[in-house]
Amino acid sequence: MFDVQHWLVSLPPIAVYLLVGGVIGVESMGVPLPGEIVLVSSALLAATGVVEPEWVATAAAAGAIVGDSIGYAVGRRGGRPLLARLGRRFPRHLGPAQLVRAEQSFARYGVWAVFFGRFVALLRILAGPLAGALHVPYRRFLLANAAGGLVWAFGTTYLLFTVGRAAEHWLKDISWAGLALAVLAGLASTWWLRRRAHRIEAAEPAPDAEEPAHAGHDR
Repeated sequence: MFDVQHWLVSLPPIAVYLLVGGVIGVESMGVPLPGEIVLVSSALLAATGVVEPEWVATAAAAGAIVGDSIGYAVGRRGGRPLLARLGRRFPRHLGPAQLVRAEQSFARYGVWAVFFGRFVALLRILAGPLAGALHVPYRRFLLANAAGGLVWAFGTTYLLFTVGRAAEHWLKDISWAGLALAVLAGLASTWWLRRRAHRIEAAEPAPDAEEPAHAGHDR
């Protein structure tokens, strides 16, 4: 993550915002990319004044919402064959076992899987295409998608921004310590959110315990 942050420093602010939105958007379409790393690194840059936190958060939220919507449209048109092709292309991230767990989450929790999926790497990538393939109603999907994207983007950005600014104020003579504290706080908050979100997956049976759901519905 530190290498990513050092690279981002060399870019003009507008390029950072576009990169944040682009990487998160493509990730949300179903392509495994380090969207969370880019967001965390950019939020830490905002704490040092290199970029503005509101624009980092806005770019991240826009990328998440638009990317998921495009992924939904692609998944609705391509259906399960598309998900199977993605699984063959990215077997470690989107293989059959991961797809079954994601389908089970949708079958059990409906659009709430979209909201909480923003905080889980697997569902963050698959939420859009899978919701489309399972014919989840788009209005409900969009509501959950927008809510999850906004909470994730603005919550992550401003948490790291606030902690980073506080660390810089109290540890201005030890800049590396302030950065380390901000990173630790970001990791702790991410761990807490993931722990809550992973309850969705933990409640599901093993992939081979039941057949995957083929029809989406929401609760």
